Amino acid sequence: MTEVRVLVGTDDFERSAAFYSDVLGLSLSSQDSIARFDLDGVLLELIPTSTESELSGAGNARLCLKVADIEQAALALREKGVPVGGVREVENGKLASFQDPDKNELLLWQYS
Repeated sequence: MTEVRVLVGTDDFERSAAFYSDVLGLSLSSQDSIARFDLDGVLLELIPTSTESELSGAGNARLCLKVADIEQAALALREKGVPVGGVREVENGKLASFQDPDKNELLLWQYS
């Protein structure tokens, strides 16, 4: 079996680790120089970096978080001070975008 890892660079490790655990409610698996979160078998790793080229890119990668009720999930994030875009209908459900503290795009996704 192939291990799936998502690497997210951050210029403020403590701030980002708190965002992913406290704001998003992800469970921290382990932490040393890297914070690791297990997302149903996908390993999300926060990697500290001070190199701007490692923090920004022109790619189209996004982390999508499946939710049962997108309106409720968006409201919960807004109540924690996270700006969340409007919920929009797409072919197979609804989605709403927001950003982590390092401006990485994240999506809430409610499948239909």
